[in-house]
Amino acid sequence: MDQREELNRAKWASRRGLLELDLLLSPFVLEAFVGLSDALRRDYRELLSEGDQDLLEWIMGRCAIADERFVNIILEIRRFHDIPA
Repeated sequence: MDQREELNRAKWASRRGLLELDLLLSPFVLEAFVGLSDALRRDYRELLSEGDQDLLEWIMGRCAIADERFVNIILEIRRFHDIPA
């Protein structure tokens, strides 16, 4: 898959059922996704398979991240939005 297709898929998958999550993920994808390493882009795509409530709680730091492989990408999202880690 080329970079443009990967970005388009990430944009589509970032549209979620919770407005709060849309407001966190959509700008991140539009402005930061292409600059991520291959590993972080892969982690982001995998992160999107998780439930909306879990994603929101993890990003906002309200509960522990259930899967260690998502820690780095969630930290990137937090950094992007200036959310304390």
